[in-house]
Amino acid sequence: MSRLAVATTAVLAAALAAGCSSGGGSTGTASSAEPAAPGSAGPVNLTYWTWAPNMDKVVAVWNAKNPDIQVTISKQAGGDDAAAKFLTAAKAGNPPDLVQAEYQMLPSFVAADAVADIKAETAAIKGEFSPGIWGLVTLGTEGVYAVPQDSGPMMLYYRQDLFDKYGIEVPKTWDEYAEAARTVREKDPKVFLGTFSSKDPGSFAGLAQQAGAQWWSISGQSWKVAINDPATVKVADYWGNLVKEGVIDDQPYFTPEWNKALNDGTLLTWPSAVWGPGVLSSNAPKGKGKWAIAPLPQWSAGENHSGFWGGSSTAVSEKSPHRAAAVKFATWLNTDPEALGLLVREAAIYPAATKGGTLLGDTPEYFENQPDFWEQATRIAATARGFTFGPNVNVAYSAFKDAFDKAVQDKSSFSAALAAMQEATVADMRKAGFQLAR
Repeated sequence: MSRLAVATTAVLAAALAAGCSSGGGSTGTASSAEPAAPGSAGPVNLTYWTWAPNMDKVVAVWNAKNPDIQVTISKQAGGDDAAAKFLTAAKAGNPPDLVQAEYQMLPSFVAADAVADIKAETAAIKGEFSPGIWGLVTLGTEGVYAVPQDSGPMMLYYRQDLFDKYGIEVPKTWDEYAEAARTVREKDPKVFLGTFSSKDPGSFAGLAQQAGAQWWSISGQSWKVAINDPATVKVADYWGNLVKEGVIDDQPYFTPEWNKALNDGTLLTWPSAVWGPGVLSSNAPKGKGKWAIAPLPQWSAGENHSGFWGGSSTAVSEKSPHRAAAVKFATWLNTDPEALGLLVREAAIYPAATKGGTLLGDTPEYFENQPDFWEQATRIAATARGFTFGPNVNVAYSAFKDAFDKAVQDKSSFSAALAAMQEATVADMRKAGFQLAR
């Protein structure tokens, strides 16, 4: 889809500026094997860049059953560095055959012609995933650029015991959440119901998705940017007003202070994703058996929506000489029941495939008080909305941190911070040469 990016070189330069560190992973050059000649006994050899733990154990099962298609794992660091490294390899002409790609990074890979459109090859498995998940690997109506691997549907984590102590119900709407926040502060000024993190744009994006936001979209040959759409303005003003009122905290997530508040019971909720148990068990060990999950509060009574925070897919490099074999492996990895079970047990991820929810096994030990944890999580996952990410997510996320950090510090308008985020994102896309819809 290079026609949607009239200056792909500029996109690459911007992505590489974010950092090209290999993060200590192996060199992981592309598969050197050419397609086997007719009658040749040699297998196809694929290289797969991934940061998921123990993926070599998962791949070993595939290799044992598929002698004609052998996959070699190249462990990567993940994050922005991994994305920049992949773009560098694609530009140099030696990418891996397959790459684990975060959903928000896929559009930049597409704009750089680095990943293949596998819409035709994956049409048969579309029904294995919820519409929200499938939308994360689809760009406009043009094509499908990866197979969903794992997802991060959001839910509300809350201290069940302290909700009982303070006499508050689990909020079903965001208005009820605000009232509960006021009640908690009145009963104990040292305690907050929740906090707003200006350091975590991924969390904010998930909350915006829940509200129905669409930050990027494609119209014909042009991109449309609407980060400050009405749905997101509603989310921003809601949290901004609670911060100004002083009824929720403004402590960023994943700091020592935040960990302490979770652990000592002075922070009672965390709107987070399905991967939350690992964070809580490590950072708030005193809360074991005291936290529970529920759907996110809704914007209107009777609605049932969530959003995504995190997740990744398996993409096939545009320049892979073994596209069919690569798609076959990516399909097995993310839809086959045996493979999904391995992903759960060995890689400790929440599978994107709908049937993955039935393979999750025992309740997380930290949530011993909620034996239906995975059943709840699976129901919530089916309600998650996604949206199209744009080709310069890193710029948008950086602008979020700058603008919302200042808004928190100054107690100024969160919707004004959102407008600054929109302006910075649009300016960067224009500079890179993207055609923008009016």
